[in-house]
Order: sequence, then C-alpha cells, then structure tokens
Amino acid sequence: MLNVRETFGEIDIYLFDQILKGSFDVNSNILDAGCGGGRNLVYFLRSGYEVFAVDQNPQAIEQVRLLAKALNPILSSENFQVSTVEKMPFQNERFDTVISNAVLHFASDQRHFYQMIEEMWRVLGKGGLFFARLASTIGIEDKIELIEKRRYSLPDGSERFLVDEQFLITATNQLGGIWVEPLKTTNVQNLRCMTTWVLQKGFA
Repeated sequence: MLNVRETFGEIDIYLFDQILKGSFDVNSNILDAGCGGGRNLVYFLRSGYEVFAVDQNPQAIEQVRLLAKALNPILSSENFQVSTVEKMPFQNERFDTVISNAVLHFASDQRHFYQMIEEMWRVLGKGGLFFARLASTIGIEDKIELIEKRRYSLPDGSERFLVDEQFLITATNQLGGIWVEPLKTTNVQNLRCMTTWVLQKGFA
C-alpha cells in the first residue's frame, strides 16, 4: 500500500496537483529555486528525477544534500547550491522545470521581484514549465494595509511583497510566457492569500 506521506513528503498541494496532471517527465530535470529544507523535492528525488536546488541559507542546502543522499544518492551534492534566486550559478536554458514555492513574496521591492523571475526564466529551457506559488492581494484586498510600493502588512502579522492579477498578467507578457492554466488563489482564513502561477516558456 502506498504511503502517501513517505512518497510525497510535505509537498505543496498545488505542486502535487501538477504531478497528478502529468506535468513532469521522469526524464526531465527540475530546479527548486529557493528550496528551503526541500519539502517539495521528496517525490522527485524518490522517483529518480535529476534534481537541482538553490537557497541562500547554507543550512537549508545542507539539509537538502542529506535528503538527496538518502533518496537519490547518485545525484551530485553540487546540484544543490547556496545562492540567491536572482543570481544563480547555472547556464542559460538548463532546466525543464523551475519551481518557486513561497519565495517571490519575500522580494524587497518590484525590481527585486523582476530580478528573481527573469533569472528563473533565463535558466528555464524552451518549452519548460515554470511553477510559482506566492502571496497576493487577490481576495483579501480589504484586509491588508499598504506600507509602500507593493509591500503590505497582512492580517497574519507578516509583511510581504504582494502581487495582484494585473501585475502577474503584465509580468507574464513581459516574460513572453504561455499560460498553462488560469491563476488560482487560496484564501487562508482571511489571514493571507496564496496564488498559483503556472507558465510555459515558448520555443521562439
């Protein structure tokens, strides 16, 4: 009997949704940009994907290296690098999939946000999948307080860089991205809202 928790770990439910939809080919490679402790990588490591990850926290990368050693020991520890998302040590169009889960809302400002998405787009190969989950204003507009320039105070007590639908549409157009599916936003008991943004990089 399949042990779901053991197989998938603490994976984001909307990334799990993409697995169910068949969005990932086991012969592909995947970059988790801002991986934290690797909670979204358990399934991919167990299933033999060529997995890469970056995080600016050295302890997080050490944790991911240990996780990879246990679940997919043929992978090089060099696949997992201490790095900011806005300046990653990978060649252009290196990856079939780039994952950005709960990272982009930590942007310091709009310039920083664009530095991160443009860098992830740079390393994403033609036809590749970009998957992002990030906090947004969508559905919680009357419960957040603007601090300055898209930085908001949220009811959960946090301070985040928040996007809205038009911002993501504009960003998609600037990247030249192709919508894989419409934006989907989850309201977490009016404390915060998380939006799923899934794009394909064109072949042009």
